[in-house]
Parts: sequence; C-alpha cells; structure tokens
Amino acid sequence: MSEETRKILEMLKEGKIGVEEADKLLEAVSPQNASTVDGPAPSVGKKKYLRIQVDPAPGAEDMDRVNVRVPMKLIRAGLKLAAFLPREAQSQVNDALHEKGIDADLSKITPADLEELVTNLDDLTVDVEGKQKVRIYSE
Repeated sequence: MSEETRKILEMLKEGKIGVEEADKLLEAVSPQNASTVDGPAPSVGKKKYLRIQVDPAPGAEDMDRVNVRVPMKLIRAGLKLAAFLPREAQSQVNDALHEKGIDADLSKITPADLEELVTNLDDLTVDVEGKQKVRIYSE
C-alpha cells in the first residue's frame, strides 16, 4: 500500500473526509491513473515546459523582461491537487475565476484537457498596446 493511499484511508477513518472524497483521492493516486497523468502522453511527451516570455517593444527598453519556464510535471501535479480541494473550496475558486473573466471549472479539468491545450499551443504571441510582446509556447 502506498503512503498516499494510507493517508487517504486514515483521513477517512478519522472522519476528515467522506467516502466520495476518499474515492476521488484514491482514484487520483492509483497506479492505473498515474500513467495517464504523470507519464508522457503521446502528444505531450516531447513537451517538457510551458514557456512565457514578456519582452518590451523596441524603444521601450526601460521595461522589465520576463522569462518564465514552468515544468509540465508541475502543471500535471496541479491537476492532481485539484482533486484534494473540498467541493466548497472548488466552488469558491471557480467563482473567483469567473469574476476575473475566466470561465473554468476545476472539477472538470482532465489530463486530456492539458494534452489538448499543449498540442494546440504551438506559439501564441500577443502584442500589448505596442508596449510589450507576450509569447506563450511549449518546448
């Protein structure tokens, strides 16, 4: 029995989580599910990082440059962590995202969604009012 499984069963025994929550958590950490979340998916296998770069426009060199490289493993782990959020917290997060104009539901994000996003994210470049150029891509 894995350490994660043992902790989930202890939380269930102590009444900290319900049967449904325990079932979701066990499914999230099960070895069968781990290969779909952790293992390289066919379309994502070569992509190891999500890259975000912000460069000042020519002539605006006094602005900061930003270069962020997020490991895809971290993003995949985030999908697993969403399963650990209680329903009430998921609802609050979804409401906060909706207020910011982001129509997302944490309970419905799947590894397949991540695959599709990375597959379709060849190279996105946005020019921000001629002041900055934002580039988002996977590598």
